Amino acid sequence: MRVTSPEIHEGIKVSELVEMLGKTAFNARRIGEAAKICEEMVKNDSFVFLTLAGAMIPAGMRKIVAGMMQNGFISSLVTTGANVVHEIVESLGMGHEIGSCYVDDKALAEENVNRIYDVFVSQEAFEKVEEFLSGVISELEGVYASYEFLWEVGKRMNDESSFLRIAAEKEIPVFCPTLHDSIAGLHVMIYRKNLQIDFFRDVSRIIDLCFQKRKMGVIVVGGGVPKNFTLQAMLLAEGFDYAVQITTDSPQWGGLSGATLEEAKSWCKLKPDAKAVTIYCDATIAFPLLYAYLLDSLKENQ
Repeated sequence: MRVTSPEIHEGIKVSELVEMLGKTAFNARRIGEAAKICEEMVKNDSFVFLTLAGAMIPAGMRKIVAGMMQNGFISSLVTTGANVVHEIVESLGMGHEIGSCYVDDKALAEENVNRIYDVFVSQEAFEKVEEFLSGVISELEGVYASYEFLWEVGKRMNDESSFLRIAAEKEIPVFCPTLHDSIAGLHVMIYRKNLQIDFFRDVSRIIDLCFQKRKMGVIVVGGGVPKNFTLQAMLLAEGFDYAVQITTDSPQWGGLSGATLEEAKSWCKLKPDAKAVTIYCDATIAFPLLYAYLLDSLKENQ
């Protein structure tokens, strides 16, 4: 097959463009390949984990996560405490502002504004998070896994766009192995009375999910703890059948976020014949393209 230049036309659908990219080269082709793998894993009724690291929620990716849950494209989410906190910020109506990386950070501090590269979030937003979470935490008693605790948080969300609310409604496990490494973790420590978070219950649950007798898939956005927590759960099972990774890191530094999916096969976290591709691209570009492709390709076939 020859490399084919995309035939861009007026009114082109995103899914058409992604399909065309699969016939080009470099990371454009990888986006096209990843889209096909994601489509196949969903069509085959696979159990699909989405792992989400980095500042994806402040960057505006929350409705994509929510949409993938709502449409049945993912079966479980593994994310960081930071993304959970910023999801609560959004759900409480505070939001994140378009800012700039070319700014006087000392001046921002004086104005009680926090910066995440080119995104601003006010200190007031975190005060609202504390007010909300303190109420939730003080109501709960007993031992919870992180996903059980986040279901309780989601049940109390009024925002219909909240992926925590959708997860609670659909009983989709949202694992947060770094919950304690976040503002939410600080609030659990401060306001808990008879509440305990048992992270080993998360480990037990995710391993059980990996032992299901069905096709298993994973979409890795970023890397870090969410990636490792999910892939290591397969050490005792048979390995993933499908894997897509979006990262801006590279493998030669030895870090997990840049580790290739081929390397994961050496650990038997992926099956030897697993369909897998890594996209070296900003996730804020690649992730929405994959979701748009899935919406078009899978909804058209329903």
